[in-house]
Parts: sequence; structure tokens; C-alpha cells
Amino acid sequence: MENSKITTVIFDLGGVLIDWSPEYVYLKEFRGDREKMDWFLEHVCAWDWNVNQDAGYPLEKATQDRIAMFPEYEELIKMYYGRWEEMLGFTHLDTLKILKELVDNPDYRVLALTNWSGETFPVALEKFPWLQWFEGILVSGDEGTRKPFKEIYDLMLDRYHINPAEAVFIDDSLNNVEGCKRSGIAGIHFKNAKTLAVQLRTLGVHVTLQ
Repeated sequence: MENSKITTVIFDLGGVLIDWSPEYVYLKEFRGDREKMDWFLEHVCAWDWNVNQDAGYPLEKATQDRIAMFPEYEELIKMYYGRWEEMLGFTHLDTLKILKELVDNPDYRVLALTNWSGETFPVALEKFPWLQWFEGILVSGDEGTRKPFKEIYDLMLDRYHINPAEAVFIDDSLNNVEGCKRSGIAGIHFKNAKTLAVQLRTLGVHVTLQ
């Protein structure tokens, strides 16, 4: 890796550039009772259920599947995708500064690879105009697979003609970072923008955020 110059920077979106949380909906619905909300999000509308939609499973079918399992929570289950837009929070502006600097630098190609339902991603495109800055965005839900499976990284490399030895991928999930390494891509486990800037500079990528 030391002998390779990074020419392509690939960003994850949720957790790195975009804040997203079901809590924005459910904390209100559970009247501030975090314990009850946490139980619901761990057992009913659980994370492993949600990521299945990131791989292309239809939202309506996923909703009905869950209602069949937990009929007493039908109304709350329908809110998960019915009020999904309310779960989209803010842009991480400090990370956005790094993105803008890289996009404006002709030495780098800047792309995104995201675990996201193809049905809900258009909502994000509408809300966050800066998503148009990327040369390309690969959305897992449109491809029928997701991170951290090797096939999605290989698909990214193939579709955008990327040399993995000249690429770095940034994600807030350690599993997803480990996944990219299996395809020969350098990985950065995102913690915050200042640490990211240091990590990018260590790889020889020019960013000025301190």
C-alpha cells in the first residue's frame, strides 16, 4: 500500500455524511420511554430486519412480514417505512468539508458505496443536494447485495473501473471496512472528521481540515 498513490476515495453515507436514526420517530411514539423504544428496535423492527431491505427486499413485504410476527405492534411497524423520511437527520458538516475539498481536487475521483434501500434512497437524493457531487453512487438495494459481502466491493471496482490498489473506502462500520480489504481496497474506520483527515493524510491524500 505504501507504494500506491490513492486516486479514488469512496465514502459510505449513513453515519459518515448523513445522520439517520429511527429514534427520531419512535422516541416520540414511546413518549420518551427509551427502555421500551430500545426493546422495540431490538426485537420488533430490529437492525437485522432493516439491513435485509438494504439488499433489495421490498419494503411493503418486509412490513407485512413483521406485522405477521408481531400483530400487536402493527401501527408502530408501519411507521418504520411510512415515516422513514423523519428518521433522516442532518448532514455531518465537518465531513462534508472533507468531501467538498476532495471533489474540488482534480487529483481524486470521489464515489459513494452505501447500504440503502433502493426505495428510500430517492428521498435522500431530494433532501441532500450535495449527493450530486459524487461521480457515482452504488446503492446496495438496487444491486441485490450489500456490505460487507465481497461481491458489492468487486461490483464497485468493476462498474467504475477502479484500481483497488489506488482506492480507499471510508465507513463507520468496522465489518464493512474489513469487507473492502478482502477486495484489495484500503479501509478507514470512520470515527469523526478530524480523525478521518489525519488518516487520509497518512495515506497521502491531500486534505486540510485540522
